[in-house]
Amino acid sequence: MKPKAATVLVAALILLVIASFSLFTVDQRQNALVLQLGEIVSIKTQPGLYLKAPLVQNVIFVDRRVRTLDTPDSDLIITAEKINMLVDSFVKWRVADARQYYVSVRGDEKNAEARLLQLVRDGLRAEFNKRTVDDVVSGQREQVMESLRANVDREARALGIQVVDVRLKRVDYSEKVADSVYEQMRQERVRVANERRSTGAAEREKIQADADKQRQIIISEAYRDAQRIKGEGDAKAAAIYAQAYSLNPEFYAFYRSLDAYKESFKNRSDILVLDPNSEFFKYFKNPGRGGK
Repeated sequence: MKPKAATVLVAALILLVIASFSLFTVDQRQNALVLQLGEIVSIKTQPGLYLKAPLVQNVIFVDRRVRTLDTPDSDLIITAEKINMLVDSFVKWRVADARQYYVSVRGDEKNAEARLLQLVRDGLRAEFNKRTVDDVVSGQREQVMESLRANVDREARALGIQVVDVRLKRVDYSEKVADSVYEQMRQERVRVANERRSTGAAEREKIQADADKQRQIIISEAYRDAQRIKGEGDAKAAAIYAQAYSLNPEFYAFYRSLDAYKESFKNRSDILVLDPNSEFFKYFKNPGRGGK
């Protein structure tokens, strides 16, 4: 190899090395912090190719994408009723201010998430401590999450972080409280069942008493109507008998005597001891004149 060509090749290699230390590329998903002796001298927010002083300056890339911080364990939070609740949540966050983010946590994502997680836990306690179980479980759950997001976002801005969203995945009773609540619910159901049984028994007695009353009224009214009808029938029968008797008293007496004879001599074994001159035998003696 000729000396001139070797010199050119060495010079080219030197230029490539210098370029590798002098040029850097910023992705559209990143911000780039240019540091000189540990101090930020510029921030590149637009994607492209940039130049830096080799050996003197270095570049730190900060991811601008939205990231998810999921709580590793359930947090034990106390409500306004002094009831322990197990809460699982997650946070959507991203870097809003690359300079502040680097100054606060030195660009360390783990450190940033640890401090953000503490803010979320503090916010959860503040929100739950002023609300009841019903509020945090269902009644005001959306308001809790929105208020929590706003408060945590305000605090996180000091870290250069924007909190996009905070969600409650699970809100449940702790094991001891769950047993206590279950027993309380069971006792409440027993109380309601007993109350309804008592109410049902009282209604049954009331209905039965009313039915007995109605029965007695119906029987009394039926007996009264029967007696009235019977009395009217007896009166009509008596009137008819009286009218018939008044038309021919002798025939009526004869007819009644025949009935008496029929009843008296119904069976051959019947024995009747009477005086032969008794009025009972007057029509046997003189049937044509009624015994006269």
